[in-house]
Amino acid sequence: MSDPDDARTDRAPPGPDADRPRRRHRPRWWAAFVAVARAVFITVGLLTAYYVLPLDERDTGGASVLLVCGLLAVLLVFGWEMRVIARSPHPRLRAVEALAATLVLFLVLFASAYFLLDDSTPGSFSEPLTRTDALYFTLTTFSTVGYGDITARSQTGRVLTMLQMAGGLLLVGVAARALASAVQAGLRRQRRAPSATARSGADAGTPDEESEP
Repeated sequence: MSDPDDARTDRAPPGPDADRPRRRHRPRWWAAFVAVARAVFITVGLLTAYYVLPLDERDTGGASVLLVCGLLAVLLVFGWEMRVIARSPHPRLRAVEALAATLVLFLVLFASAYFLLDDSTPGSFSEPLTRTDALYFTLTTFSTVGYGDITARSQTGRVLTMLQMAGGLLLVGVAARALASAVQAGLRRQRRAPSATARSGADAGTPDEESEP
């Protein structure tokens, strides 16, 4: 007399992943917590670096180099996040995290450029800028509030402000659309994965008629 457990084991299709341990799926609330924690950690890290790292270049070339390198870093980070979103098991949460990281990096970059410009060329703005003032001016410009208490007076300062305005529009429009496309690609990948696994399991469990005696 055979054991029922053995019979159930014999009927189970071997499949290509039969010998692999089953992966434990973490609950969605845990994934949301991790995504929020990472976004907060990145924000705090970038703001801490902005206030701690020395920004004492005495020429406008330092601000230009920082701006160009920073914009390249923003593009590289954004491109890497797009690939991660498409392969993530939680693409929506990953997209929120990517948008937060890219936005904070963008704001910190221009705040540093404003601070360096005012430090190297006094009078570029309506008042001397501290790091907090530069970040405040960057945020009011990005949010299109524009209180008018701090304004750019020099030509370089106004060009830099216009670059931030154009970059902010691209970040809100094009980047948001690109992130939405990456999320859709990730969701389509998740929908295809169960069907592909089911087909592979069915194929592995089907006996080969030619090998039967």
